[in-house]
Amino acid sequence: MKKNTSNKNISFLRYFLLLIFTVLVASSCNPTKYVPQGETLLDEDHIIINNEGIKKSDLAPYIKQKPNKRIFGTKFHLGLYNLSNINKQKWPHSWLRAIGEEPVIFDPYSTTKSKEQIQSYIESKGYFDGQVTETIETANQKSKVFYNVDLKTPYTIRNLFYEIADSTIQTIFYFDSAFCTIKRGDPYDVDLLQAERSRLERSVKDHGFYKFSRDHISFNVDSTIGNRQVNIYYVIKNFMKTDAYNRVVTVPHSYYKVRNIYIYPDFVPKDALEGGSEYLNSLDTTIYNGYYFITPKQKPEIKYELIVQSLYLKPGSIYSVTNTERSQSHLLSLKTFRLVNIFYNELPSQVPGENSEPMLDCNIQMTLLSQQSFKVEVEGTNSAGNLGGALNLIYQHKNLFHGADLFNLKLKGAYEVLRQEKSKLRSSQEYGVETSLRFPEFLIPFLRKEDFIKRYNPTTILLAAYNYQSMPFYTRTMVTATFGYNWKAGNLKEHIVNPLQLNIVKLKPGSIDPSFQARIDASSYLAYGYRNVMILGGNYSFIYNDQMTKSSKHWFLRVNAESAGNMLAGVSKLTGILKNDSIFGLPYAQYIRSDLDLRFTYVLNDVSSVVLRGFIGAGIPYGNSKAIPFEKQYFGGGANGIRAWQVRSLGPGSYRYYPGNIAPRKYVPPFLNQTADIKLEVNAEYRFKLFWILEGALFLDAGNIWTFKNDSSQVGSQFSFKKFYDDIAIGTGAGLRLDLDFVILRVDLGIKLRDPYDLWPTDHSKWIMMQRPYSKDDFTVVFGIGYPF
Repeated sequence: MKKNTSNKNISFLRYFLLLIFTVLVASSCNPTKYVPQGETLLDEDHIIINNEGIKKSDLAPYIKQKPNKRIFGTKFHLGLYNLSNINKQKWPHSWLRAIGEEPVIFDPYSTTKSKEQIQSYIESKGYFDGQVTETIETANQKSKVFYNVDLKTPYTIRNLFYEIADSTIQTIFYFDSAFCTIKRGDPYDVDLLQAERSRLERSVKDHGFYKFSRDHISFNVDSTIGNRQVNIYYVIKNFMKTDAYNRVVTVPHSYYKVRNIYIYPDFVPKDALEGGSEYLNSLDTTIYNGYYFITPKQKPEIKYELIVQSLYLKPGSIYSVTNTERSQSHLLSLKTFRLVNIFYNELPSQVPGENSEPMLDCNIQMTLLSQQSFKVEVEGTNSAGNLGGALNLIYQHKNLFHGADLFNLKLKGAYEVLRQEKSKLRSSQEYGVETSLRFPEFLIPFLRKEDFIKRYNPTTILLAAYNYQSMPFYTRTMVTATFGYNWKAGNLKEHIVNPLQLNIVKLKPGSIDPSFQARIDASSYLAYGYRNVMILGGNYSFIYNDQMTKSSKHWFLRVNAESAGNMLAGVSKLTGILKNDSIFGLPYAQYIRSDLDLRFTYVLNDVSSVVLRGFIGAGIPYGNSKAIPFEKQYFGGGANGIRAWQVRSLGPGSYRYYPGNIAPRKYVPPFLNQTADIKLEVNAEYRFKLFWILEGALFLDAGNIWTFKNDSSQVGSQFSFKKFYDDIAIGTGAGLRLDLDFVILRVDLGIKLRDPYDLWPTDHSKWIMMQRPYSKDDFTVVFGIGYPF
């Protein structure tokens, strides 16, 4: 049954790829099918620049009219539209037009506007005498537009003159001048001037000037001085207001201090809107460390101390827009408040003769999330391509000890289908309970300082879990306990440290399949991997992720490092208490392990992107361990790895399992579970949107896994710098994705290009193409949830 299903999947993908090819050919053969007579199709637009002063990518956004989108160099979406009959409204014609893209008719006016926009842009970059001309080539009812950009030498900044009316602002400016973005000798650039306006505005407002804005900053540019240079006059104007006689006058900018800070930790917008002053009068006011807390009469839901240590604002301090934004961000990061609103009220002028220093009152309104919740969660699971489902019963309390302490309790039941080539469909079942408690601070005495909390926004996490797993060839239980920390280093970086992590793995006696047990017994490597074990150690992870930034290029980096057994080994050596390298009858593991996952995404246009990924990892057993525990080992293949191989069926190295290593050359065991200590993998994927919710992908994967130590029962499995490249497996293929908004369903067809263990005579190359005919074993269909990486 599985064989027939696999063949049907391969056939479906083949037919679908044939359909895509047909559309591509159709779009190439007659792209002007629905272009009106006397009009032309905008076929291409090109930007030609005579020097490297400006990049084409900088000018592309200013082109007003874009040609039809391309995939593989052809107008795929236009081809879908052209497959329809525009005179018919029934399916599939209306559907093809809806998912396709109608032809872009060349518009001379848009071309003229694009030329003007590009001209304005290059002048803003200092190319005052640069010229932009357009050339239009028309043939076969298609037009190509060429924007020719002739750039001379850019104008540079000779002198920078300051005209600052307010002496106090002048002092701040000169104190902060090292950060000025405008430098003498640099090319003239309007973007730098705008960046300087934003920088100085924030700097001045951070020094207490509440009403200062970028409207008070201007630049006058003199480009008549010759020698392709300009002088810039940096102008900062005084504040304008209306006097008692209704005349507009200019005065120095006012410096503001924060008088009082009023905090509403349980603010209900609906009650405030409906109740008005009656609602406000129903609240109590409590002074805590100089802050006014305004709360309902009942006991407050969150500790005052937690809120105060999250604020960068203090009574009596000067006004600062940066500290206001940081306070709001930190309060929201507690994940206890749904809404945080910070605003200021300017106090009336003081009585003449008294201190007339302008003052502000700060108001902080915080709306709480629902403190407790219970939900039933049904989810699809994808463990390296093994699909299944899980039912989770989750209880959550977001403020357990009134300190934004997040408590989670999860009861889980999961079922997965294990798919492997030439084996029957098997399943795994898992039941467990998991509980965690997160504190918004470091539970370390000497690091519980307020400035540290404000700077790094740390959290402490306690976790405990119990899982029962019923696998096809064995049954085991796992107990996990973790104590760790998490903190941010800016918006893009994150650190995770778990100084204490305990895992206890126990195999159920008599649950291991006899044939599987025989295989384990034949290999010292597997014997040490599949055993009862205690793992006591710690780990560290560093994450860099800029995928949320507005850019066409994105990076993701995750570095992990962990070790286990050192503390227990030290205790055993010093005291001799732990005998036989075990504790409570359980052997403890000793190893170090580290890996690196690097991904790069380049967005080509609004319908296609290229994603590259590299992974390298190694675990080294030592001391009383000849192999790292099975749970910590690496595997190859599957929906998130080298997709031409089913999960856990690749490697290690050039080794391939046969009972006794003597069997028919194409024999594959009923259940493959190949794992090892070292993994090297690279992936490349071209992703493109097809139509509706359907996306496509072409990919190329390469890599393998290896053992660190020699295992005589697995010949060819050990890593060697001299020959590891000869063990590299390479696969390619194509895939489809269904983007359902809340989840992405994926199917990939992998095709082997290079097999590290060649099934054919040894005088043949390990490359399959041009060496031997392809067989069904060289094609693999894998299913997944979400993108592979």
